This record gives sequence, C-alpha cells and structure tokens, in this order.
Amino acid sequence: MAEYYYSAIPFKKGTVMMEYVSFLLQLVVGGLTIGSIYALIAIGFVIIYNVTGVLNLAQGEFAMIGALVATSFAGLGMPLILTIILATLITVSIGACFERLCLYPARTASPLTLVVISIGAAIVMRGVALLIWGSDPHSLPPLDEGSPFLVLNVAITRQSLWAVISCIIMVILMHLFFNRTYLGRSLRACVINRFAARIMGISPSKMSFYTVSICAGLGALAGIIITPITGATYEMGLMLGLKAFVAAAIGGLTNAPAAVVGGLLIGVIESLSSGLISSGYKDAISFFILILVLVFLPNGIFGKKSGQRV
Repeated sequence: MAEYYYSAIPFKKGTVMMEYVSFLLQLVVGGLTIGSIYALIAIGFVIIYNVTGVLNLAQGEFAMIGALVATSFAGLGMPLILTIILATLITVSIGACFERLCLYPARTASPLTLVVISIGAAIVMRGVALLIWGSDPHSLPPLDEGSPFLVLNVAITRQSLWAVISCIIMVILMHLFFNRTYLGRSLRACVINRFAARIMGISPSKMSFYTVSICAGLGALAGIIITPITGATYEMGLMLGLKAFVAAAIGGLTNAPAAVVGGLLIGVIESLSSGLISSGYKDAISFFILILVLVFLPNGIFGKKSGQRV
C-alpha cells in the first residue's frame, strides 16, 4: 500500500490518516483546555489594567495561591465545593491586601514603578508558598471523576470540559457584572473617564480595591481548575502569568473577549507545537508570538489603531 509523508510522519490511506487527524484533534482539545486557563487569568490582566492602569504581573501568583490552598483543604477531607469556595475567598483576601499594601500607597508613582512593585510582590508570594508547601507538586481530585467522552475518536476528559465551560461561564458573568450591576458600571466609568467618575461620586481608589480583589478570585479559580490536570507547585504562577500576559497582549490589554481568544489561541499553538515538533519549543513559540504582536501590532490583533479602548 502506498505511503504518504507529512512532517516526517508516514501515512497510509484510510486508517492511518484518520488516526493522524484524531491525533491533531486531541492536541487541539488539550490546547483549548490549557488555553481556557490562560484566558481566565488574562481577563484579570485586562480588567486590572483598564480600571487601575497597572500591569499586574503578580496575577499568575493568585492562580498558584488558589491552587495550593485548595490542595491543603482537600487534604483535610473537606468537600470539593467547600474547598473551592474557601480557597477562592482566601485568595480574594490576599488580593485585597496586595492592593492596599502594595499598589495603593504607590498609586501616584509611574507605571514602571508599579510594574516593579507587582513583580516584587510576585516574588514574595512564591517565596512564602515555597516555605509553606515546599517544592513538591500537590494534587487535587477532579471536579468530575467520570470516564472521558469519546468524540470522533478523540478522548475528552471531564476536567477539560470543566475548564472550557468555566471559561465560558466566567466571560458571561463578567459581561453581566459590568453591564447589569452598579459596581460593574462604576468600574466601567473609571475605565472610560476617571476624572468624570470622581465628579459623579465614584471613588477610583475603591474601584481599584474591588477590581484587584475580584481578579484575584478569578485567578484562583483558574488555578484550581487546572490543578487536577497538571498539579500545583509554588512556581506554577510564573509561567501561567506570562502566558496569560501574552494572551492579554493579543487583545491590546483593553479587550477582555479578545484576551479570551488570545488565551485559547496560545493554548492551541502550544499544544500543536508540543505534539508536532517538541515540547521544548512551546514556550519559545509563545513568547515569539508576543514579540511579533508588540512590534507589529502594539494595540493588539483585535485592537483599534487609534489606541482607543475597545
């Protein structure tokens, strides 16, 4: 039987070709799973940047804290739902402390100073996490322990579905929050015009506090969702945060839906590059995409050239 070659992989008519297609689809499914986590963290990047003007590079550490705290509660035998709620609330509290103790006192400083402060806070969080949880990976039981679904000969785990569904739900909830609630509209007012919002009685400093706290909880949920798949370590937040920043940059740091698309895109590209080339190249490819975006499309792929926020 005749053989065909693509990327040094032999093909045969029929079964082998279908197996390769299934392999590609499996990579895409895996990419959408991790991409959903990048998207959740990227939403936090975008919201904080729009409301406060701060590029919070400690956003990935909130995912790490939420994940590790959840593993500790799960180790005590707590129900999974209670574990998720408590871990998220604790991370929200840490985010609130981070905003009041680190960002608020330096609110009049330059953007570069605030970035350096967020980097320093991230280093401190990782150091404390290393002292408390050590360097060994920690696990968390899956949200649903049922058997995977088989679609077109592609195995889709229930945890992967939870990751994608959680991303969709959070995007919908964020949309409703910013458009249907008083607090959400107040935050949007600070985004559009901070001076006018202050005249209308809206305190930008309070909005900054609420924003960082909410986004810390969002990052915690992302970390908890990915832990049953990859495990949790004290250093997981660094790479999650960097990849989420790439996703946010694709949207120009001003467009949350575009950041979601960017997160999914980065996840799929990473998965395909790992499966078709080598896992050692996936990080380099992601950051190469970031360089291309920053050099040729500084407003993001979906941003407006005028620089106005979308």
